Amino acid sequence: MFSSGRTRYPAGESFSKHRASKSKSHKKNPSFRDSISTRKVEKLAEHAQVSSPQSNQTSPTIGSPIITLSIGRDQRLFAAHEDVLCHSPFFQTACRDQFLAPANKRIELPDEEPEVFSSILEYLYKGDYYPRLEYDKRRNSWNLEDGGNGNGANEAVVYTPQGPILKDTVIYCAAERFGLQELKRLALRKQGLQSGIQCSTILASARFAYAHTPDNDSKLRAHYLALIIRARHTFKRSGTMQQEMENGGKLFFDLFVAMVNHMDDLSSKSPQ
Repeated sequence: MFSSGRTRYPAGESFSKHRASKSKSHKKNPSFRDSISTRKVEKLAEHAQVSSPQSNQTSPTIGSPIITLSIGRDQRLFAAHEDVLCHSPFFQTACRDQFLAPANKRIELPDEEPEVFSSILEYLYKGDYYPRLEYDKRRNSWNLEDGGNGNGANEAVVYTPQGPILKDTVIYCAAERFGLQELKRLALRKQGLQSGIQCSTILASARFAYAHTPDNDSKLRAHYLALIIRARHTFKRSGTMQQEMENGGKLFFDLFVAMVNHMDDLSSKSPQ
């Protein structure tokens, strides 16, 4: 079973200074792979303008049936109101396909992880999940409550056979499966507020994102490309980066294209 946790790592290979940021670009972006530049990648990764997440919270109607959900290999049980679950197209279909009496409705999801599914249910009921977004009126910016956690660590991860993966990345990929577009935007924005992230965690999370999102969903992938480009001096010294690049994959071809276009942008700006 995966478990969520938050771990503080040494400062040697972390990203306390590098967060997803906004940039302005007036160029069109017809092809994700063929025209990736730093500014365009950051524009793709720009977080949706989410108003107060709590405005999306859902209240069950009186008499809505209770659905039992068995999650993960250990069959951890959850319960949720059917009309709340049905905000997800995935669960709408799953509930419609249930031919049992309302009191006996049960959905089996052995491949989902309980810690992640708990956050998804929290979002369906409350419009957000822990740590929740908080708006700082003085700075006109969004932050994560408790500084992103409740125990002083900088990183929220889910432990997988591939290593620790950023929890918001796992939630984004789950939201893709369940058809929850607003949750994807929320998870993407929260990732941009994380800091102090270990190199190995960034790379493992980027690979996870590539493995669990379709090619036409570029926002999460672009987030990682932009982050690696901005923190390139740290990655240059990373043994993990060298090992990952030797293993190869689509992630690193996209990264190569993004770096080339970044250099082209710099060349076009320099005085002739």
